[in-house]
Amino acid sequence: MTPTRWLAEYAWLPDRAEPTADVLIEAEDGRITAVTPLGGTGTPTAGVEVLGDATRLPGLTLPGLANAHSHAFHRALRGRTHGGRGDFWTWRDVMYEVAARLDPDSYLALARAAYAEMALAGVTCVGEFHYLHHGPDGTPYADPNAMGAALVEAATQAGIRLTLLDACYLTATVDGEPLTGPQRRFGDGDALRWADRASALADTVERTGGTGQAGGTGRALVGAAVHSVRAVPAEQLATVAGWADRRGAPLHLHLSEQPAENDACRAAHGRTPARLLADHGVLGPGTVAVHATHPTSADVTLLGDTGTGVCLCPTTERDLADGIGPARRLAEAGVALSLGSDSHAVVDLFEEARAVELDERLRTRRRGHFAPAELLAAATVAGHAALGWRDAGRIAVGDRADLVTVRLDSARTAGVPPVGAFFAATAADVASVVVDGRQVVADGRHLRVDVPRELRTAIGAVTR
Repeated sequence: MTPTRWLAEYAWLPDRAEPTADVLIEAEDGRITAVTPLGGTGTPTAGVEVLGDATRLPGLTLPGLANAHSHAFHRALRGRTHGGRGDFWTWRDVMYEVAARLDPDSYLALARAAYAEMALAGVTCVGEFHYLHHGPDGTPYADPNAMGAALVEAATQAGIRLTLLDACYLTATVDGEPLTGPQRRFGDGDALRWADRASALADTVERTGGTGQAGGTGRALVGAAVHSVRAVPAEQLATVAGWADRRGAPLHLHLSEQPAENDACRAAHGRTPARLLADHGVLGPGTVAVHATHPTSADVTLLGDTGTGVCLCPTTERDLADGIGPARRLAEAGVALSLGSDSHAVVDLFEEARAVELDERLRTRRRGHFAPAELLAAATVAGHAALGWRDAGRIAVGDRADLVTVRLDSARTAGVPPVGAFFAATAADVASVVVDGRQVVADGRHLRVDVPRELRTAIGAVTR
C-alpha cells in the first residue's frame, strides 16, 4: 500500500503541553510510520503549505477521540425528555419505551446514524454498553446475538471502531427482583448463560477479523459489562469478571450513578457498590467504572488502589440531574479518567472534556483543576485504552493513524490559540477525520452517510 502523508498546521503530539506547528505525519497500512515536526510551537512556517504529495490539514490536528460510553438507541430520546419534571428514574421509563420498539434492522439503522454523528464529532472509536439482547418479550432471536451483530455492522458502515461491551443484566433491583416489561429483553437468565452467548459473539468477531489486539488491523472487539449492582446478583459477579479476565477483555460497569443505588446496596449487602464489586473481584486495571458520581471517600481510594478507571459522562449526568462527580479527587487517587456521551443528549467530546474542568469549578468555586493536556488525554489515549485499544489515541509512530482536525477559523475558534481549543471548539468545528488511515469525514461532511437524513428516518421509525 502506498504510504499516506499529511501536513498538519498544528498537531498535538504526546507528552507536549501544547500543540506543535508544521508536523508531517506519515502512515502505511493504517498505522503511523513517521512524525516529523518541521516547525516549532509558534506560527506555522511559511512555504510548507504544500509538501510534495502530503495532504494539508489546516487547523489543529488531534489524535482520534474515544467515546468510552455509549447507549446508541438513547439517541432517539434527544429533545423528547426535557419538557417536564422528574429525575433519572422517570427518564428511564421513557427510555424503556424506545427500547421495546427496536429490532435488529431498526437498531442497525439507528446505530449507524448515531455512530456517523459521532464520526462527524471526531470520534474514531466508541464503547457501546450493550444490553438490548433479545426480543421484546425476552425470547432470543434465531441468532441470539443478532442485536450485537447489528451494532458491529453499524460501526463498520459508519467508519469507526467499536468495542462492544456486552452487558450482563439479570435482575431489576439489588435485592433480586425479576426483570419485567421491557427489561425482559435484557436478561440471559444467569451469568453462565450470558457468558456462553457473549463468547459466541466474541468468537465470531475475532473469526471475521474484528479483533483489535495490538499489531492487528481489526475494527471491532468484544468486552464485558456488569450493568450495575442492581442488575447482577453478588454471587454471579465473579462469573462476569472471570470471563473478561480469561479473554483479556475490558470490563465496564455503571457505578454509584444514583444515591438510591448506594442506599439499596448498603441495605442489601451492608457495603457500598464499589466495596461489593471489589470483594467479588470485579475492580482492577482492566475495569472501568462509568459515572462514579456518588462514591464515598473510601470508594475513591479503593478505585485508585485497584487501578480501576472511571469514565465520566458530564453532559448526561447534568441532563439527568445525577450530580457532579469528584473528578479531581479521582485523578489524584490515581484513577485514569476517560469520557463518554452516554445518552447522547450531546455528542461532543470537546464539551465533555471541558465540562470535567467546569463542573469542578462549580463544585469548588475555584478555577484551574485540569490542564488542557489532561483533558486531551481523557478524550483520547485514556479512552482508547479503556476500550482495549492500547495502540490508539496518540500521534506517534506505531499507533493507529487516527487524525481529527479542528478548524481554528470558525466563529468559535477564530483568534483562539491552538492550546485553547478544548475550551473553545465544538463538534461542529471538526473538519476532517481519518480512522486507521482512511478518510471518513472531509470538509465537515461524512463521506458515507447522510447523517441528518438517516437520523430523522431511523428515529422516526422507533418513536411516536
